[in-house]
Amino acid sequence: MPRSTNPGQTSDAAIAGESADSTRQRIVAAAKEEFARHGIAGARVDRIAKQARTSKERVYAYFRSKEALYAHVAERETTALVEATQLDPADLPGYAGILFDHFTARPDHYRLIMWGRLELAELADNTTSPLQATIAGKLDQLRDAQRIGLLDPAWDPVDVLALINQIAMTWAGQPEIAAAAADQAVDPSIAARRAALVAAVERMFPRSD
Repeated sequence: MPRSTNPGQTSDAAIAGESADSTRQRIVAAAKEEFARHGIAGARVDRIAKQARTSKERVYAYFRSKEALYAHVAERETTALVEATQLDPADLPGYAGILFDHFTARPDHYRLIMWGRLELAELADNTTSPLQATIAGKLDQLRDAQRIGLLDPAWDPVDVLALINQIAMTWAGQPEIAAAAADQAVDPSIAARRAALVAAVERMFPRSD
C-alpha cells in the first residue's frame, strides 16, 4: 500500500471507497475532542471511530497508532495556536494577553497540549518539530529586540519566553484557583484576571514607546 511522507499515516489516495478528505477530517475532529477529554492513554479508538461515523479499521488505515493520531492532532492545534498568537517583541504584555484569550476561549487546547507533555515526553524533545522551529523563531525575535533596544539585554531570551508563556497560562493551568476566584476575588471577572497577568508582564517587560 502506498505510504505518505509521514510514517504514521497512510496516503489519502490509497484509501478507496469513500471521500478520504471528509472521513479523515471527521476522525481528526473526533480525536481532538477525545484526547482533550481523556488524554492519550485514556483515549479509545473505538470512541473516536464512533464519533467520526467510521470504523476502527478505517482510523488505523489513516493513522498507524493512537500515538500517531495524537501527534497529528497536536501538530495541527499547535499550528493554529501559532497563527492566532503572533509575538510582538515591542508589546510583550499584549502578547501575554493574546495567549490568555486563546486558552480562555479554547480550554480543550490547553488540556490537549498538557496531556502530550505528560504522556509523550519525546514530542517535547523532538528538536526538528514545528513547535521547536516556532520557539527558535520567537527567540530570534527577542534577540533582535534586544539588539535594537526594545528589550532589556540583561534577560536571557529563553527566560523571557518561558516566563511570559507561564504567566499567560496561569489560569488555564490552575482551574481550582480560578473557581475560588469566582467567589473570593474582589473582581471575579475574566477581564480582571487578564488585566492582572498583563500588568505582571508589563512590570517585567515594559512595552516599548
